[in-house]
Amino acid sequence: MEQTKIIAVTVENQPGVLARVAGLFSGRAFNIISLAVGETEDESMSRMTIVARGDEGVLEQILKQLNKLIDVIKVVDMSVEKCIQRELALIKVGVDGKSKQELMTVVDIFRAKVLDVSNESFTIEVTGTDEKINGFIDMVESFGIKEMVRTGTIALTRAKKTKKQEAKGESK
Repeated sequence: MEQTKIIAVTVENQPGVLARVAGLFSGRAFNIISLAVGETEDESMSRMTIVARGDEGVLEQILKQLNKLIDVIKVVDMSVEKCIQRELALIKVGVDGKSKQELMTVVDIFRAKVLDVSNESFTIEVTGTDEKINGFIDMVESFGIKEMVRTGTIALTRAKKTKKQEAKGESK
């Protein structure tokens, strides 16, 4: 059965690591839906957040093989963890005089930000879940998307709650 997995991979911050990790996916003819990579709080390590879709058995095999790579420090299947997920998109949307206010209404509803304005376009930043980004794109398509870029999903596990906090319904 096909499924989507979000995989967080902490690796040594070394040249060639990204190619080796991506090679595990391409070697099995799996497409990576999104890939976000950056340094962690420790500059000697990087964190890769990979979103991939495919057969459950093959994805499980990839998880096991990721753990065997020399430069891999830790692999976490975020799909089974309680986590916070976010993505960033920058979207340049065409505007004319009468559509600017209508577009601003959509921007406000989605809590997006206008970063740049010209007579012909607005460049907008929107952050949130994949579903929120897709919803925003659906709403602004009618204005005419001139250009767009997305970061891909990033994720962190939620903080663990103490038993006392859980009983009160609090977060850490």
